[in-house]
Amino acid sequence: MAIRDLADFHEPVSNIFAKALTEADYQAFSLSKEQIEHFEEFGYVTNVKILEEDQVDTLREQLDEITDQDHPANDLFYEFHSNQSEDPDTVLFHSLGHWRITEGFHDALWNPAFVKPASQLLGDKSVRFWHDQLFCKPAGHGGVVAWHQDYSYWIRTVPMQHLTCWIGLDDATTENGCLNYVPGSHRWGLLERLELGGEMDALFDQLSDEQQAQIKPVPMELKKGHACFHHPLMIHGSFANKSDRSRRALVLNVFADGTASDTDDVMLRGTEISVPKGEALGGKFFPLLYNAPS
Repeated sequence: MAIRDLADFHEPVSNIFAKALTEADYQAFSLSKEQIEHFEEFGYVTNVKILEEDQVDTLREQLDEITDQDHPANDLFYEFHSNQSEDPDTVLFHSLGHWRITEGFHDALWNPAFVKPASQLLGDKSVRFWHDQLFCKPAGHGGVVAWHQDYSYWIRTVPMQHLTCWIGLDDATTENGCLNYVPGSHRWGLLERLELGGEMDALFDQLSDEQQAQIKPVPMELKKGHACFHHPLMIHGSFANKSDRSRRALVLNVFADGTASDTDDVMLRGTEISVPKGEALGGKFFPLLYNAPS
């Protein structure tokens, strides 16, 4: 059977998510003025409902299928790490590129409950796809995601007008390794990139004494189907899962339309995708998700 690459389709291919036909349809998913102000001050906004119960169930089913490394479409992943943890006694499943494989993960990109808030937090700009991620921590021995800034992995794109959305596919709690933010750290500038599955606090060695004194992590406890959005310089990470429940999450990364390549090298690790330096990102792998009204 031929494998269908869903990256060839720049619109929803199923009825899993609601379709917004007019700007009035999108407005129903808008963030409030207070939520946007919170994002600007602290670098994040949380508890935004993105998925309905049945949509979570669908994505979980599809996740179970594609985490099998013998899945026939495994070659479509950008990256596939059965365990990216540097600690052999813990497990951190991490992948990129699953939007190419299943209808649910593909169509989640165009979900109006996601793209309308994303546009608002990008300054009411049109939204273009960057890449997706899955982070899965099994019950009892789930690994950490070390403190990091997302843009430190993305400096090959300019200007910095990016956004991350972290969506729970399980209830996320302190006990099972929920996301944590350091509020206000999006104002501290760009730090050196480190390994996601490495030592939890290694990033803090780059901070000044004044900044280290301000480190007061806030756990983002969420019900499944709810999300956090954060700034590309937000310092964030998550601790180990030692609970009796799994912690699975879908992450969607986007940028404002017009963002350009700053390299002639490969754009996404694990792929052969490249965009000439200075050229705006678009085409097959960077589809337009939302066209903001002028």
